[in-house]
Amino acid sequence: MKGAITALVVLGVLACGSRPAPLDLNALSSSTDHSCGIKHNGAIVCWGDNEDGGLGNGSRQPSHTAQSISGALVFQIVAAGGSNSCGVAVDSTAYCWGEGAMGQVGYGVMADTATPVRLSGGLAIAAISMSSMHGCAVTTSGVGYCWGDNTTGQLGNGSNAMTGVPVRIAGGLSLASVHTGFGYSCALTRQGAAYCWGSNYAGKLGTGRAADSPVPVPVAGGLTFREISTGAGHACGVTPDDLVYCWGSGAYGALGNGGTTDSPTPAVIAGGLTFKSVSAGFGQTCAVTGGGVAYCWGKNDTGQLGDSTTTQRALPAPVKGGLHFASVSAGSGFTCGLTTAGAAYCWGYNQGGQLGDGTTAQHDVPVRVTGQ
Repeated sequence: MKGAITALVVLGVLACGSRPAPLDLNALSSSTDHSCGIKHNGAIVCWGDNEDGGLGNGSRQPSHTAQSISGALVFQIVAAGGSNSCGVAVDSTAYCWGEGAMGQVGYGVMADTATPVRLSGGLAIAAISMSSMHGCAVTTSGVGYCWGDNTTGQLGNGSNAMTGVPVRIAGGLSLASVHTGFGYSCALTRQGAAYCWGSNYAGKLGTGRAADSPVPVPVAGGLTFREISTGAGHACGVTPDDLVYCWGSGAYGALGNGGTTDSPTPAVIAGGLTFKSVSAGFGQTCAVTGGGVAYCWGKNDTGQLGDSTTTQRALPAPVKGGLHFASVSAGSGFTCGLTTAGAAYCWGYNQGGQLGDGTTAQHDVPVRVTGQ
Protein backbone atom coordinates (compact mmCIF):
# COMPACT_ATOMS: atom_id res chain seq x y z
CA MET A 1 0.00 0.00 0.00
CA LYS A 2 1.56 3.29 -1.06
CA GLY A 3 0.66 6.84 -0.13
CA ALA A 4 0.06 9.72 -2.51
CA ILE A 5 1.30 13.42 -2.31
CA THR A 6 1.07 17.48 -3.62
CA ALA A 7 1.26 20.30 -6.47
CA LEU A 8 -1.49 21.71 -8.60
CA VAL A 9 -1.88 19.91 -11.90
CA VAL A 10 -4.74 20.45 -14.32
CA LEU A 11 -5.11 17.73 -16.91
CA GLY A 12 -5.60 18.90 -20.46
CA VAL A 13 -6.95 17.07 -23.46
CA LEU A 14 -7.12 13.30 -23.07
CA ALA A 15 -5.35 10.99 -25.47
CA CYS A 16 -8.59 10.36 -27.31
CA GLY A 17 -8.92 14.10 -27.93
CA SER A 18 -11.90 14.75 -25.67
CA ARG A 19 -11.82 16.92 -22.58
CA PRO A 20 -12.85 15.48 -19.20
CA ALA A 21 -16.53 16.13 -18.50
CA PRO A 22 -18.60 15.92 -15.28
CA LEU A 23 -19.09 12.23 -14.55
CA ASP A 24 -22.31 10.36 -13.80
CA LEU A 25 -22.11 6.85 -12.33
CA ASN A 26 -24.29 3.96 -11.18
CA ALA A 27 -21.93 2.92 -8.36
CA LEU A 28 -18.81 4.21 -6.63
CA SER A 29 -16.19 2.87 -4.21
CA SER A 30 -13.30 4.72 -2.53
CA SER A 31 -10.16 3.28 -0.92
CA THR A 32 -6.83 4.30 0.58
CA ASP A 33 -5.60 6.23 -2.46
CA HIS A 34 -8.08 5.97 -5.34
CA SER A 35 -11.71 5.45 -6.32
CA CYS A 36 -13.53 3.48 -8.98
CA GLY A 37 -17.06 3.72 -10.34
CA ILE A 38 -19.39 2.07 -12.82
CA LYS A 39 -20.72 4.14 -15.72
CA HIS A 40 -24.25 3.70 -17.05
CA ASN A 41 -22.93 1.40 -19.80
CA GLY A 42 -21.31 -0.94 -17.25
CA ALA A 43 -17.74 0.23 -17.87
CA ILE A 44 -15.51 0.79 -14.82
CA VAL A 45 -13.53 4.02 -14.50
CA CYS A 46 -10.95 4.78 -11.80
CA TRP A 47 -8.98 7.82 -10.65
CA GLY A 48 -6.31 8.75 -8.10
CA ASP A 49 -2.94 7.23 -7.21
CA ASN A 50 -1.76 4.33 -9.33
CA GLU A 51 1.71 3.27 -8.17
CA ASP A 52 0.67 -0.39 -7.94
CA GLY A 53 -1.73 -0.47 -10.89
CA GLY A 54 -4.91 0.01 -8.84
CA LEU A 55 -6.56 2.04 -11.62
CA GLY A 56 -6.48 -1.01 -13.90
CA ASN A 57 -5.61 0.92 -17.06
CA GLY A 58 -2.27 -0.77 -17.75
CA SER A 59 -0.12 2.07 -16.42
CA ARG A 60 1.46 3.02 -13.09
CA GLN A 61 0.81 6.75 -13.45
CA PRO A 62 -1.74 8.59 -11.29
CA SER A 63 -4.84 9.98 -12.97
CA HIS A 64 -6.51 13.17 -11.76
CA THR A 65 -9.64 12.41 -13.79
CA ALA A 66 -11.58 9.18 -14.21
CA GLN A 67 -10.05 6.78 -16.75
CA SER A 68 -11.48 3.53 -18.11
CA ILE A 69 -9.87 0.28 -17.00
CA SER A 70 -8.43 -2.02 -19.64
CA GLY A 71 -10.75 -4.42 -21.44
CA ALA A 72 -14.34 -4.27 -22.60
CA LEU A 73 -16.15 -6.07 -19.79
CA VAL A 74 -19.55 -4.96 -18.50
CA PHE A 75 -19.72 -4.73 -14.70
CA GLN A 76 -22.42 -4.66 -12.05
CA ILE A 77 -20.29 -4.28 -8.87
CA VAL A 78 -17.06 -2.41 -8.11
CA ALA A 79 -14.91 -2.45 -4.95
CA ALA A 80 -11.77 -0.36 -4.39
CA GLY A 81 -9.43 -1.25 -1.55
CA GLY A 82 -5.93 -0.14 -0.66
CA SER A 83 -4.01 0.07 -3.93
CA ASN A 84 -6.15 -2.56 -5.63
CA SER A 85 -9.68 -2.96 -6.96
CA CYS A 86 -12.13 -5.64 -8.06
CA GLY A 87 -15.26 -5.72 -10.17
CA VAL A 88 -18.00 -8.26 -10.75
CA ALA A 89 -19.19 -8.58 -14.33
CA VAL A 90 -22.83 -9.06 -15.29
CA ASP A 91 -22.19 -12.80 -15.65
CA SER A 92 -21.08 -12.90 -11.95
CA THR A 93 -17.40 -13.48 -12.73
CA ALA A 94 -14.99 -11.37 -10.67
CA TYR A 95 -11.89 -9.56 -11.89
CA CYS A 96 -9.23 -7.82 -9.78
CA TRP A 97 -6.17 -5.63 -10.38
CA GLY A 98 -3.51 -3.61 -8.58
CA GLU A 99 -1.20 -4.43 -5.67
CA GLY A 100 -0.85 -8.18 -5.27
CA ALA A 101 2.33 -8.99 -3.33
CA MET A 102 0.27 -10.59 -0.53
CA GLY A 103 -2.04 -12.42 -2.93
CA GLN A 104 -4.79 -9.83 -2.56
CA VAL A 105 -5.58 -9.77 -6.29
CA GLY A 106 -6.65 -13.40 -5.93
CA TYR A 107 -5.39 -14.82 -9.21
CA GLY A 108 -2.89 -17.26 -7.73
CA VAL A 109 0.22 -15.11 -8.28
CA MET A 110 1.85 -13.02 -5.55
CA ALA A 111 2.45 -10.05 -7.83
CA ASP A 112 0.90 -6.75 -8.89
CA THR A 113 -1.10 -6.51 -12.10
CA ALA A 114 -2.02 -3.22 -13.77
CA THR A 115 -4.86 -4.76 -15.79
CA PRO A 116 -7.86 -6.87 -14.68
CA VAL A 117 -7.32 -10.60 -14.13
CA ARG A 118 -10.01 -13.13 -13.33
CA LEU A 119 -10.38 -14.18 -9.70
CA SER A 120 -9.26 -17.81 -9.30
CA GLY A 121 -11.71 -20.60 -8.58
CA GLY A 122 -14.41 -20.04 -11.20
CA LEU A 123 -16.77 -18.69 -8.53
CA ALA A 124 -20.08 -16.95 -9.32
CA ILE A 125 -19.88 -13.81 -7.19
CA ALA A 126 -22.78 -11.80 -5.74
CA ALA A 127 -20.80 -9.44 -3.45
CA ILE A 128 -17.13 -8.47 -3.13
CA SER A 129 -14.95 -6.25 -0.92
CA MET A 130 -11.29 -5.26 -0.98
CA SER A 131 -8.87 -3.90 1.61
CA SER A 132 -5.20 -3.06 1.28
CA MET A 133 -3.96 -6.60 1.92
CA HIS A 134 -6.89 -8.99 1.43
CA GLY A 135 -10.19 -9.44 -0.33
CA CYS A 136 -13.40 -11.33 0.36
CA ALA A 137 -16.48 -12.25 -1.65
CA VAL A 138 -19.83 -14.00 -1.37
CA THR A 139 -21.04 -16.40 -4.06
CA THR A 140 -24.53 -16.36 -5.50
CA SER A 141 -25.31 -19.30 -3.20
CA GLY A 142 -24.28 -17.37 -0.06
CA VAL A 143 -20.85 -18.97 0.54
CA GLY A 144 -18.06 -16.67 1.71
CA TYR A 145 -14.46 -16.74 0.46
CA CYS A 146 -11.37 -14.64 1.25
CA TRP A 147 -7.80 -14.40 -0.09
CA GLY A 148 -4.55 -12.52 0.50
CA ASP A 149 -2.75 -11.69 3.74
CA ASN A 150 -3.88 -13.66 6.77
CA THR A 151 -1.49 -12.53 9.50
CA THR A 152 -4.31 -11.77 11.95
CA GLY A 153 -6.80 -14.38 10.71
CA GLN A 154 -8.66 -11.93 8.47
CA LEU A 155 -9.44 -14.64 5.90
CA GLY A 156 -11.67 -16.38 8.44
CA ASN A 157 -10.62 -19.92 7.58
CA GLY A 158 -9.15 -20.80 10.97
CA SER A 159 -5.50 -20.34 10.00
CA ASN A 160 -2.93 -17.57 9.58
CA ALA A 161 -1.57 -18.77 6.24
CA MET A 162 -1.48 -16.29 3.37
CA THR A 163 -3.06 -17.43 0.09
CA GLY A 164 -3.27 -16.05 -3.43
CA VAL A 165 -6.51 -17.89 -4.21
CA PRO A 166 -9.94 -17.75 -2.52
CA VAL A 167 -10.40 -20.00 0.52
CA ARG A 168 -13.74 -20.72 2.15
CA ILE A 169 -14.68 -18.84 5.30
CA ALA A 170 -15.21 -21.21 8.23
CA GLY A 171 -18.51 -21.68 10.04
CA GLY A 172 -20.92 -22.60 7.27
CA LEU A 173 -22.75 -19.28 7.44
CA SER A 174 -25.15 -18.29 4.66
CA LEU A 175 -24.00 -14.78 3.81
CA ALA A 176 -25.57 -11.80 2.10
CA SER A 177 -22.48 -9.57 2.05
CA VAL A 178 -18.87 -9.40 3.24
CA HIS A 179 -16.75 -6.37 4.13
CA THR A 180 -12.96 -6.03 4.52
CA GLY A 181 -11.07 -3.67 6.82
CA PHE A 182 -7.48 -3.28 7.92
CA GLY A 183 -6.53 -6.76 9.19
CA TYR A 184 -10.12 -7.89 9.77
CA SER A 185 -13.37 -8.67 7.99
CA CYS A 186 -17.08 -8.65 8.78
CA ALA A 187 -20.13 -10.14 7.10
CA LEU A 188 -23.89 -10.09 7.23
CA THR A 189 -25.88 -13.30 7.11
CA ARG A 190 -29.01 -13.48 5.02
CA GLN A 191 -30.95 -12.99 8.27
CA GLY A 192 -29.09 -9.74 9.06
CA ALA A 193 -26.78 -11.05 11.81
CA ALA A 194 -23.28 -9.51 11.85
CA TYR A 195 -20.10 -11.58 12.27
CA CYS A 196 -16.47 -10.39 12.27
CA TRP A 197 -13.04 -12.04 12.34
CA GLY A 198 -9.34 -11.21 12.29
CA SER A 199 -7.62 -8.46 14.27
CA ASN A 200 -9.59 -7.12 17.23
CA TYR A 201 -7.43 -4.05 17.77
CA ALA A 202 -9.50 -1.36 19.55
CA GLY A 203 -12.47 -3.74 19.63
CA LYS A 204 -13.24 -3.58 15.91
CA LEU A 205 -14.68 -7.12 15.85
CA GLY A 206 -17.48 -5.82 18.08
CA THR A 207 -17.51 -8.93 20.25
CA GLY A 208 -17.02 -7.22 23.60
CA ARG A 209 -13.82 -9.18 24.09
CA ALA A 210 -10.18 -8.36 23.40
CA ALA A 211 -9.09 -11.48 21.54
CA ASP A 212 -8.47 -11.76 17.80
CA SER A 213 -10.37 -14.52 16.01
CA PRO A 214 -9.38 -16.51 12.90
CA VAL A 215 -13.01 -17.59 12.39
CA PRO A 216 -16.28 -15.61 12.32
CA VAL A 217 -17.63 -14.59 15.73
CA PRO A 218 -20.95 -12.80 16.31
CA VAL A 219 -21.01 -9.07 16.92
CA ALA A 220 -22.35 -8.44 20.42
CA GLY A 221 -25.78 -7.05 21.17
CA GLY A 222 -28.01 -9.30 19.08
CA LEU A 223 -28.76 -6.50 16.62
CA THR A 224 -30.11 -7.11 13.14
CA PHE A 225 -28.48 -5.01 10.43
CA ARG A 226 -29.59 -4.03 6.96
CA GLU A 227 -26.01 -3.22 5.97
CA ILE A 228 -22.56 -2.86 7.52
CA SER A 229 -19.33 -1.11 6.58
CA THR A 230 -15.75 -1.75 7.72
CA GLY A 231 -13.09 0.96 7.99
CA ALA A 232 -9.47 0.82 9.04
CA GLY A 233 -10.11 0.71 12.78
CA HIS A 234 -13.87 0.75 13.22
CA ALA A 235 -17.04 -0.67 11.72
CA CYS A 236 -20.63 0.56 11.51
CA GLY A 237 -24.01 -0.88 10.63
CA VAL A 238 -27.52 0.31 9.82
CA THR A 239 -30.46 -1.46 11.48
CA PRO A 240 -33.83 -2.02 9.77
CA ASP A 241 -35.19 0.98 11.71
CA ASP A 242 -32.44 3.18 10.18
CA LEU A 243 -30.28 3.60 13.30
CA VAL A 244 -26.51 3.60 12.87
CA TYR A 245 -24.34 1.73 15.36
CA CYS A 246 -20.53 1.83 15.33
CA TRP A 247 -17.82 -0.09 17.19
CA GLY A 248 -14.04 -0.25 17.42
CA SER A 249 -11.63 2.67 17.49
CA GLY A 250 -13.12 5.91 18.72
CA ALA A 251 -10.07 7.95 17.63
CA TYR A 252 -10.98 11.32 16.10
CA GLY A 253 -14.63 10.80 17.06
CA ALA A 254 -15.17 8.19 14.33
CA LEU A 255 -17.91 6.39 16.30
CA GLY A 256 -20.13 9.48 16.26
CA ASN A 257 -21.16 9.20 19.90
CA GLY A 258 -19.66 12.48 21.05
CA GLY A 259 -16.41 11.02 22.39
CA THR A 260 -13.12 9.51 21.30
CA THR A 261 -13.15 6.36 23.44
CA ASP A 262 -13.00 2.94 21.80
CA SER A 263 -16.11 0.76 21.98
CA PRO A 264 -15.78 -3.06 21.80
CA THR A 265 -19.54 -3.39 21.22
CA PRO A 266 -21.96 -1.54 18.94
CA ALA A 267 -22.97 1.91 20.20
CA VAL A 268 -25.67 4.03 18.56
CA ILE A 269 -24.46 7.33 17.17
CA ALA A 270 -25.62 10.49 18.93
CA GLY A 271 -28.00 13.12 17.62
CA GLY A 272 -31.17 11.13 17.00
CA LEU A 273 -30.61 11.00 13.22
CA THR A 274 -31.69 8.08 11.06
CA PHE A 275 -29.82 6.90 7.98
CA LYS A 276 -30.32 4.59 5.02
CA SER A 277 -26.61 3.87 4.44
CA VAL A 278 -23.23 4.28 6.15
CA SER A 279 -19.55 4.13 5.16
CA ALA A 280 -16.68 3.70 7.63
CA GLY A 281 -13.32 4.99 6.43
CA PHE A 282 -9.88 5.79 7.81
CA GLY A 283 -10.83 7.71 10.94
CA GLN A 284 -13.98 9.21 9.45
CA THR A 285 -17.51 7.95 8.94
CA CYS A 286 -20.20 9.23 6.58
CA ALA A 287 -23.87 8.34 6.21
CA VAL A 288 -26.89 9.36 4.14
CA THR A 289 -30.36 10.07 5.49
CA GLY A 290 -33.56 8.93 3.85
CA GLY A 291 -33.90 12.45 2.47
CA GLY A 292 -30.50 12.29 0.77
CA VAL A 293 -28.60 14.50 3.20
CA ALA A 294 -25.02 13.36 3.81
CA TYR A 295 -23.45 13.66 7.28
CA CYS A 296 -19.85 12.92 8.23
CA TRP A 297 -17.93 12.76 11.50
CA GLY A 298 -14.45 11.92 12.81
CA LYS A 299 -11.07 12.84 11.38
CA ASN A 300 -11.05 16.00 9.27
CA ASP A 301 -7.45 17.12 8.84
CA THR A 302 -7.77 17.25 5.04
CA GLY A 303 -11.42 18.28 4.77
CA GLN A 304 -12.72 14.73 4.37
CA LEU A 305 -15.92 15.56 6.28
CA GLY A 306 -16.96 18.05 3.60
CA ASP A 307 -18.25 20.61 6.08
CA SER A 308 -16.03 23.47 4.77
CA THR A 309 -13.63 23.11 7.73
CA THR A 310 -10.75 20.94 8.86
CA THR A 311 -12.18 20.62 12.37
CA GLN A 312 -12.46 17.15 13.89
CA ARG A 313 -16.09 16.19 14.70
CA ALA A 314 -17.25 13.64 17.27
CA LEU A 315 -20.87 14.17 16.20
CA PRO A 316 -22.46 14.03 12.72
CA ALA A 317 -22.05 17.24 10.70
CA PRO A 318 -23.87 17.86 7.40
CA VAL A 319 -21.82 17.90 4.22
CA LYS A 320 -21.96 21.36 2.64
CA GLY A 321 -23.31 22.15 -0.81
CA GLY A 322 -27.01 21.31 -0.59
CA LEU A 323 -26.57 18.12 -2.60
CA HIS A 324 -28.91 15.13 -2.31
CA PHE A 325 -26.88 11.94 -2.10
CA ALA A 326 -27.81 8.33 -2.84
CA SER A 327 -24.58 6.96 -1.32
CA VAL A 328 -21.20 7.94 0.10
CA SER A 329 -17.88 6.09 0.27
CA ALA A 330 -15.25 7.09 2.84
CA GLY A 331 -11.60 6.67 1.81
CA SER A 332 -8.33 7.65 3.46
CA GLY A 333 -8.31 11.43 3.94
CA PHE A 334 -11.05 11.90 1.35
CA THR A 335 -14.67 10.94 0.73
CA CYS A 336 -16.73 10.51 -2.43
CA GLY A 337 -20.47 10.28 -3.06
CA LEU A 338 -23.12 9.85 -5.70
CA THR A 339 -26.14 12.15 -5.84
CA THR A 340 -29.62 10.81 -6.44
CA ALA A 341 -29.12 11.84 -10.08
CA GLY A 342 -25.88 9.82 -10.30
CA ALA A 343 -23.47 12.75 -10.28
CA ALA A 344 -20.11 11.88 -8.70
CA TYR A 345 -18.52 14.26 -6.15
CA CYS A 346 -15.45 13.97 -3.91
CA TRP A 347 -13.88 16.08 -1.15
CA GLY A 348 -10.76 16.10 1.04
CA TYR A 349 -7.18 15.02 0.29
CA ASN A 350 -6.16 15.28 -3.35
CA GLN A 351 -2.39 15.10 -3.77
CA GLY A 352 -2.71 11.95 -5.91
CA GLY A 353 -5.82 13.09 -7.78
CA GLN A 354 -8.19 11.29 -5.39
CA LEU A 355 -10.96 13.83 -5.99
CA GLY A 356 -10.98 13.27 -9.75
CA ASP A 357 -11.53 16.95 -10.53
CA GLY A 358 -8.47 17.31 -12.77
CA THR A 359 -6.32 18.95 -10.09
CA THR A 360 -4.33 18.07 -6.99
CA ALA A 361 -5.89 20.86 -4.91
CA GLN A 362 -7.45 19.88 -1.58
CA HIS A 363 -11.15 20.74 -1.11
CA ASP A 364 -13.19 20.76 2.12
CA VAL A 365 -16.50 20.78 0.22
CA PRO A 366 -17.69 18.48 -2.58
CA VAL A 367 -16.26 19.00 -6.09
CA ARG A 368 -17.43 17.31 -9.27
CA VAL A 369 -15.55 14.25 -10.52
CA THR A 370 -14.65 14.51 -14.20
CA GLY A 371 -13.64 11.91 -16.76
CA GLN A 372 -14.24 10.24 -20.07
